[in-house]
Amino acid sequence: MLIGIVANITKENVLEVVSSFIHKLKENKLDYLLTKSLVEDKGKLKIQLDEEFPNEDKEIYEKSDLILSIGGDGTMLATAYHAFHYDKPVLGVNLGKLGFLVEADVVHMDKIIEAIKTENYTIDERMVITGDCVGYGCEKLYAINDIVIEKGGWPKMIELTAWVDGEYVTTFSADGLIVATPTGSTGYSISVGGPIVSPQSKVITLSPISPHSLTVRPLVLPSNQELLIRADSPHTDIKVSCDGQRVFTFPPPYEITIRKYEKPLKLVHTSLTTYFETLRKKLLWGVDVRFNRQDNKE
Repeated sequence: MLIGIVANITKENVLEVVSSFIHKLKENKLDYLLTKSLVEDKGKLKIQLDEEFPNEDKEIYEKSDLILSIGGDGTMLATAYHAFHYDKPVLGVNLGKLGFLVEADVVHMDKIIEAIKTENYTIDERMVITGDCVGYGCEKLYAINDIVIEKGGWPKMIELTAWVDGEYVTTFSADGLIVATPTGSTGYSISVGGPIVSPQSKVITLSPISPHSLTVRPLVLPSNQELLIRADSPHTDIKVSCDGQRVFTFPPPYEITIRKYEKPLKLVHTSLTTYFETLRKKLLWGVDVRFNRQDNKE
């Protein structure tokens, strides 16, 4: 098995972590490739790199059987965006803060490598959504977490109108709208009151950002339905972001058609953790700060 290693080199001690991973991969006779940014920093790595590496990062995704993403959720999203286009599974190792998307923390390095070596893991398929910008001739947008339509630099609200499968839903004023996958339900969406959705659910959620109405609430739709959003503003731009990483601006009125993409993202899942265990740990469920007590029902 050939493992592609992608890491966020801005993280503290990341090169030491990568060095340790490489050393253990060699001990287990597992082949690997490094991204260009890591190769360029090879002088800071603790072991000698005599191998030849790809000149372009895209070769990592083309040649590897599995992609190892070392960083936080942001690193994982950036890695997954490229990996899913090449239909390659991704395993995330957390060096960040929350880490909803990553599979395990760096302290589980030995167990991660053992799972890879013995192929003791499963592949989870996660929904990807796409956005087609009506009338702008831009490329198709892809998102693993969410597509966000918002007011951008305009200090006031914008007007948003939604249609589902051609049927008019509503028009409302807000700072924006988050269209999220189940994976993205624990991202930006949760901070505006959106629901937490199990990754196995086949739904898309719409969560308004600061709507100027108490009755405009998050909406959950079947993933086989097509969503059309129209955004209008007195300002010169409407901002659209995908996973909080790829940002675009369009002149209003702006229309985007959002639907489930036919190809999923593949995530490597080991026995190190479960989805609900992650929720308990990251969201501090069961923790009572009054008594410094954490309920344990396991």
